[in-house]
Amino acid sequence: MIVFRYLSRELLVTLSAVSAVLLVIIMSGRFIKYLAQAAQGLLDPGVLFLIMGYRMPGFLQLILPLGLFLGILLAYGRLYLDSEMTVLSATGMSQKRLTLYTLFPATLVALLVAWLSLGLAPKGVAEVDRIFNEQDALTEFDTLMPGRFQTMKNGTRVTYTQGLSADRGELSNIFISEKRLSTAGEERGITVLVAESGRQEIQPDGSRYLILQNGYRYDGTPGDADYRAIRYDTYGVLLPRPEISSELSEREAIPTRELFGSDDPRLQTELQWRLSIPLLVFVVTLLAVPLSRVNPRQGRFLKLLPAILLYMAYLGVLIAARGALDKGRIPQAVGLWWVHGIFLLIGVGMLYWESVTLAFDRRRAMREVRHAQA
Repeated sequence: MIVFRYLSRELLVTLSAVSAVLLVIIMSGRFIKYLAQAAQGLLDPGVLFLIMGYRMPGFLQLILPLGLFLGILLAYGRLYLDSEMTVLSATGMSQKRLTLYTLFPATLVALLVAWLSLGLAPKGVAEVDRIFNEQDALTEFDTLMPGRFQTMKNGTRVTYTQGLSADRGELSNIFISEKRLSTAGEERGITVLVAESGRQEIQPDGSRYLILQNGYRYDGTPGDADYRAIRYDTYGVLLPRPEISSELSEREAIPTRELFGSDDPRLQTELQWRLSIPLLVFVVTLLAVPLSRVNPRQGRFLKLLPAILLYMAYLGVLIAARGALDKGRIPQAVGLWWVHGIFLLIGVGMLYWESVTLAFDRRRAMREVRHAQA
C-alpha cells in the first residue's frame, strides 16, 4: 500500500503539472484569437473570460489523456533513472503489478474525463453558442469603442468616434470610411462621412441606423482628382451586424442523453467520439507503462519522442476515423472501436514483450547448458 500511494502521488503530481502547462498554452492561443475579435469590435470584451471558462471543459477532456500519458513517462522515467524501479523490481514489483497500480489513478482520470466529455463539455459549448448568437445580434453601434478605429463588413467599412455617452446613445466627432463595391465585387471608390454628432435610431422592422448631424460626405477614388463633396444636416447610415464565426458545430452542444436515442449517423458519430475519449485514457496507460522503462545510462528522455509520435498516431487515426465515419465510409457498427482495439493490442504486446523475451532467453540459456553438459 505504501508503494501504491508513492507511485500514485508521483504520477498525479506530474500529471497535474503537465496538464496545467498544456492548458495554459492552449487557452492562451484561443484567448488571443478571441481578443483579436474583440479588438475589431466583433466581440464584447466583457464576455472573453466567460467564453474561456465555458470552453475549459472541452480543452481539459483532450488535455488530461495527454497529460496522463506524459505524466507516466516522466514520473516512471525518473524512477528508472534513479534506480528506484530496480529496487522495487527486486522486491517483487513486476510490469503487470506496476500496470495494475497505474490503472487506479488512470481510472480516476477516466471518470473525470467522462464527466467532462459527456456532461460539462456539451453544456459549455451550448453556452458559448448562446454568447456568440447574442454577439451576432449586436450592431456596429453596440460594439463601438471611443477613440478606436473599428473595422466591419469584412474590412470594407472603418468607423471612428471620439466620444461616446455612457448609455451609448450619443456620439461625437464621427468618421466613417466605406468602400463602394459593384455587384461583381469590384471596388468602385470610397465614401467618407464625417459628422459633429450622431445617434442611433431603430426602425419598426428592427433595422438600426446611425443618424449623423452636421457633416460632410466625400465620394471618390484615392489618387484621382474627380470626387464629390456634399454637406448635410442629417444623414442616416445602416448599421451592419458583426459577422462572428464560431469553430464549434451544433452537434457538440447536444446533450449526451439525446444522442443515445438518435438514429442520425452524425449524432451517433458524436456519441462514439464522446465515449472514445474516456476509453483513450485506459489505452494510453497501457502504452505508457512499458514505454516509460528506460536504462539509467540512456537517460529518461530516450523514449519520449517515439512515445509522443505513437500518441499522435493514435489520436490522428482516431480523428481520421471520425471523419470517415461522418461521411459514411465506415459502418456505424464498426465505428471508432477498431482504432482503440489496434492500439490496445499494441499496448498489451509491449507490456508482455519483456516477459516473452526473458522467457525466450531463459530457455535458450537452458538449452545451451544442456548441450554443454552433453
